[in-house]
Parts: sequence; structure tokens; C-alpha cells
Amino acid sequence: MKLMGIIALYPKPKTTIANKEHQKYPYLLKAFKNDKNQVVIDKPNQVWSTDITYIKLDKGFVYLVSSH
Repeated sequence: MKLMGIIALYPKPKTTIANKEHQKYPYLLKAFKNDKNQVVIDKPNQVWSTDITYIKLDKGFVYLVSSH
């Protein structure tokens, strides 16, 4: 990469700094852990998950949302 002048584009450390005034929510999957400390989801719609990330563009960002 150095020879070709290619650099990786990625967020640098500490791109998100938590606001101390905002509420922190507890880990809600504790109720689904078994005796081996594994989270077990064994029914449809038992839990839902969402992920939001961003992709840097030349003129800003695009946000990508995934729910499952």
C-alpha cells in the first residue's frame, strides 16, 4: 500500500465521546443467558436488534441502518 500510495480510510479512535448527562441503558439480554453465560434466543421475535453505522463520502456521510 505504501509503495502504491494507497491509504486506508477509517474512523480514528475516539470518534464518539459519550455525553455524561445522557442516560445509559442496562444490558437487556441478561435475562436470556443460560448457565454457561451464553445468550440463548430460541423463538422468533424474542429479541430485535438494530445497528447504525456511517460511511464517509467525499462530501459528508451516509448512514446505514440494519434491523434484524
